[in-house]
Amino acid sequence: MNPLLARFSLEGQVALITGASRGIGLAMAKGLADAGAKVVLAARDPDTLANAQADIQRNGGRCSTLVLDVNDSTSRERAFVELQTREGRLDILVNNAGVEHVQASLELDEATWDMIVDTNLKGAFFCAQAAARLMQANGGGSILNLCSLTSEVGVPGATPYGASKSGLLGMTRALATEWAALGIRVNGIGPGYFRTELTEVFYQNDDWRQSMQAKIPLARFGNLEDLAGAAIFFCSPAASYITGQVLYIDGGYLASI
Repeated sequence: MNPLLARFSLEGQVALITGASRGIGLAMAKGLADAGAKVVLAARDPDTLANAQADIQRNGGRCSTLVLDVNDSTSRERAFVELQTREGRLDILVNNAGVEHVQASLELDEATWDMIVDTNLKGAFFCAQAAARLMQANGGGSILNLCSLTSEVGVPGATPYGASKSGLLGMTRALATEWAALGIRVNGIGPGYFRTELTEVFYQNDDWRQSMQAKIPLARFGNLEDLAGAAIFFCSPAASYITGQVLYIDGGYLASI
């Protein structure tokens, strides 16, 4: 293999992706598997995990599954113990699991706030902590957090989501500085407008869809495959001197506002 291309290879690495049974998580898992990693798909539903695993294996990827609810401490502990027993190591964590709920802030209740912030921020932190404990035993690793455009701009009706993703941006930078001494790099990617089950509520609104697309310089919404290259790069040796950074994959949206 060309020495330069070899730096983008994930051969021999074990990658855990949370919220990986569909959407963005599955797309990134496919990309990491294509780059040579053995991917461990984690989500709450065993049936959707099995479907995702079959999808990756059909294309020759090495893949296993792990039932994990990032918002449940018992589930997290059990999952990471099982991961260590089965794989013996962890090199990459993609903190992708997340939830969103669109609602006017004056009508928002505490239970909804807690559900969103606990999943998107608290769950991501404790998965990162558990992953880091495994990674440091092997001399380091890479953690990739799924941030958001709402880490940078306000979106009406998405206050708890934006708060959780802004917190995740701060967490990415803080952990990057703290865990650098352990050989653990922590970065993030911030997807722009991608149509998934999580965001489908927006795309049902024709006026919103047309006006939003008009604001994107590349004049289209993202395809899930557009995220794989950045995920591979951040997790690979090619990014060995990069930590504490967030890359927005948004078709130029942030640059134009």
